[in-house]
Amino acid sequence: MTSASAAALNLNGYTDLPPGKIATIVTYLEMRKPPALPSIQQPEGWTLQRIDHDHGRYRSLFRTVGEPWLWFSRAVMSDDELAAILDDPKVEAYALHDGTGDVGLLELDFRADDEVELAFLGLVPDCIGQGAGRFLMNEAINRAFARPIRRFFVHTCTLDSPGALTFYTRSGFTPYRRAIEVADDPRLLGFLPRDAAPHIPLLSPAA
Repeated sequence: MTSASAAALNLNGYTDLPPGKIATIVTYLEMRKPPALPSIQQPEGWTLQRIDHDHGRYRSLFRTVGEPWLWFSRAVMSDDELAAILDDPKVEAYALHDGTGDVGLLELDFRADDEVELAFLGLVPDCIGQGAGRFLMNEAINRAFARPIRRFFVHTCTLDSPGALTFYTRSGFTPYRRAIEVADDPRLLGFLPRDAAPHIPLLSPAA
């Protein structure tokens, strides 16, 4: 490789990550109009149940869905901070219930005047690959565009299922921005177990 080629690839673009921190690549996506949705029959016994005012149930489901991927944004919130979001009438959080327990989380944020955020969409590990994700996405798109909005948007990151970004683009979202997020490791702060998301290195600060 020539020096010019190396420069073009920005091979010196490394950034130190201090101990106690985690870094993730965030991809921002948007949808300006509803796509032609693949049909999926709602399995017998599945229901979407509103849980925005049941904060304990919400926290439990968020943890079950997100802990394997190190989702931490809501885990580090105080009860008052979480309540300020979930108790807003323009925020809708749903549990996908399969008849025996909660297996999926869908959260939509309608607080902006002309756009909707897909705040969270995820499944418990045992439910991945069974069509539940497509069912939740169809519900999300239909509910978002039932209102006169300019766009439906979401962001995903490398602290998520490896198939998440592909799933979003196949669902009709278009990437428009990427960024790097650096945050305190929630495992070291006690918000998540130290053995959560073992595929993400735990860089403890020096004693």
